[in-house]
Amino acid sequence: MEITSEIANKIKLLNEKYAEMGQDLNSYLDGLLHADFLTYWDYVQVDTLLSLQHPRTPFPDEKIFILYHQITELYFNLSLHELEQISNLKDAITIDFFIARMKRVNRYFEALTFSFDVMIEGMEQEQFLKYRMSLLPASGFQSAQYRMIEIYATNFLNLVAKDKREELRNETISTQFENIYWKSGATELATGKKTLTLLQFEKKYQQKLIDLASNLVSKNIYSVYNSLSDVDKEAAKNVMRNFDVNVNINWPLCHYKSAVRYLQRSPEDIAATGGTNWQKYLPPRFQKRIFYPELWTEAEHENWGKAWVELNVFNK
Repeated sequence: MEITSEIANKIKLLNEKYAEMGQDLNSYLDGLLHADFLTYWDYVQVDTLLSLQHPRTPFPDEKIFILYHQITELYFNLSLHELEQISNLKDAITIDFFIARMKRVNRYFEALTFSFDVMIEGMEQEQFLKYRMSLLPASGFQSAQYRMIEIYATNFLNLVAKDKREELRNETISTQFENIYWKSGATELATGKKTLTLLQFEKKYQQKLIDLASNLVSKNIYSVYNSLSDVDKEAAKNVMRNFDVNVNINWPLCHYKSAVRYLQRSPEDIAATGGTNWQKYLPPRFQKRIFYPELWTEAEHENWGKAWVELNVFNK
């Protein structure tokens, strides 16, 4: 093979690159000669991925349950990857970069929402109700990545239970965290005590989440948005509203629809078994959790999530 001037120039540049690091190019070329070609399965770690499902019961549909939750966590990780970039570039961010990354996050959540029929229609109810009892007290409630997405998204006060927000407006993140909205979703109806699900989660992640929220006070996504010019804010308004809807309406209501299918019981029955009232926790119209309240009208605040429930759950 002829050593063209283009190849010779690349060798020269490689030599300069390795020389700057005190390395010998010849040694790296020897390594390249002996190295195997990269394969898809090694690069993506397919065998490792397919070894990560460990059902606890003999019911076939449990594998669907595990895999879909793993897929969900991967999408959450992609979302955090984009939100972290926006946060880290707050002082030098361009509107094009901001909108492009927020569109990516919206696509990830849209993919999750559109695929959630895997959970709603893709498992036999009888199998689910049996193997799900073998997984207690583990719950998707314990997804730390989802909580991190929420913390990246907005001012922490917007995650406080709505009836406590005004009272705790000037309190520390630690104090506000004790009243974060999702704790009511893991509190026993009858006793008001924290469930083991919540206690496990707090033990592992509470301090990490408080630290994250403290670090993001001035560079969460809402803060970055508010630092933009008025013209740029208007350009980014739609992606922000879409993100709010995707995370705070569409995603939790997919879970609500699934819970209605598999778990619907009266509040009295739930209380009697030491359960939590997901009927009040999951629907956004009760929580009024809104990342960007200034971007919505008073009427939109009042009807937050209501139309989705009427259309998708009650078929009105």
